[in-house]
Amino acid sequence: MQYDFDWTSSNLTTFLPICLALFGFITYWFSSKSLMIKSLFEKNNNDDDASVKHILFCKFSGLFWMGIVPIILSVCFLQGYTFSDFGLYINAETSLLSLYWIIGLSIPLVPLVSYSARQEKNLKNYPQIRAKVWSKNLKLKNAIGWAAYLFGYELLFRGVLLFPLADELGVWTAIAINIALYSATHIPKGLDETIGAIPLGLVLCILTLYTDTIWIAFIVHIVMAWTNTFTALRFNPEMKEI
Repeated sequence: MQYDFDWTSSNLTTFLPICLALFGFITYWFSSKSLMIKSLFEKNNNDDDASVKHILFCKFSGLFWMGIVPIILSVCFLQGYTFSDFGLYINAETSLLSLYWIIGLSIPLVPLVSYSARQEKNLKNYPQIRAKVWSKNLKLKNAIGWAAYLFGYELLFRGVLLFPLADELGVWTAIAINIALYSATHIPKGLDETIGAIPLGLVLCILTLYTDTIWIAFIVHIVMAWTNTFTALRFNPEMKEI
């Protein structure tokens, strides 16, 4: 079989988003797991402060590498695309529908995530900030950190990676590629989260394309993350709320 290796402008519309998704997540992942970076926070801080500062650094690093860098490069190099073309706007025609879906998905997800969050294997990893004492200020920082990280995360997967590929390859091919990469990012978190990411990714991709915005995916993901981390905090015997 003969393959055509000629490069066209349409190739960039698919090639760049996939490369940015790989670059953004890999850069975030290895910087967040870097022992050298972690040691910088441990050097001049006690255990609790070091954990707080390091995790918050990782969260905002995720916002930068997975959100800010890919969206700016995409707008600069993908001809005809603006920020709104990646789902960064509120669609007045579907805003009420979006609200219904956010509520509809949150109602079953909150109790399911809450139940999972209190299990022993989850408590070993969450909350990611391993501080022994949690003040209201720390809870706020944790919530903001998750929101920043997930905005970058959803901007990458449901924005930069999804819309251009749907335009060029069609909806279902774009969704299949999206789910494959999205699920793969959960592999380090274990089998349960990796498999769970498949149906969740499918639903979030469909709703994102249907409403032309990333806000359903972003808000639902925040609801899940906040429910998980604060439920885990409540049931972790090594942590205390003040």
